[in-house]
Amino acid sequence: MIRVLLVDDQPLIRSGFRALLDLEDDIEVVAEAGDGLVGVALAREHLPDVALVDIQMPVADGVEATRRIAADPALAGVHVVILTNYGFDEYVFDALRAGAAGFLVKDIVPEDLLHAVRVAARGEALLAPSITRKLIDRYVTQAPPGTGAGLEELTNREREAVALVARGLSNDQIAQHMVISPMTAKTHVNRAMTKLRARDRAQLVVLAYESGLVTPGTGSTGQL
Repeated sequence: MIRVLLVDDQPLIRSGFRALLDLEDDIEVVAEAGDGLVGVALAREHLPDVALVDIQMPVADGVEATRRIAADPALAGVHVVILTNYGFDEYVFDALRAGAAGFLVKDIVPEDLLHAVRVAARGEALLAPSITRKLIDRYVTQAPPGTGAGLEELTNREREAVALVARGLSNDQIAQHMVISPMTAKTHVNRAMTKLRARDRAQLVVLAYESGLVTPGTGSTGQL
């Protein structure tokens, strides 16, 4: 059962999401909050698998809530997905850097929301190729190359796996590209995350571009 926490200051949004999620046999909404601070407290109380967190809220916004969840070792299993009305912007980028697994626009179709919750619960990043390109074009390329620390600790295979994650590939696709088993691909990615102290795959994407391991214009493939 995937346990979900809803954090949004609009009751109508929360009730709509709850009604949709609670219809699924494998998803359960365990709590709701109207601001970021209450959301963090409920995350500690309920330990959800996925927290759907609005980016703009009173008391503490989604970026601050994400930062607090990511900084708490007891909440390492909570995957934050940012909700926004506006698509990709600087607040979403800040949330990704703070530890969010990805983001969704609130007018997402129901099927994509359900898919996204399941993807996030597995620990995958919610970064479609189009979103990755926007992240690169608008923000990551503003950082000077070489700002990502720790890449020298990676093996060649781990560096290759990180580069493929940054291009939007899933573990299965990485395995096909590297001609290895999906389990080995997952091991390479997980070891790279540990060495780079990345909370999830979304942060690996940021680190890969900030460090110059992957450069804009190389293309990306994969799916949400």
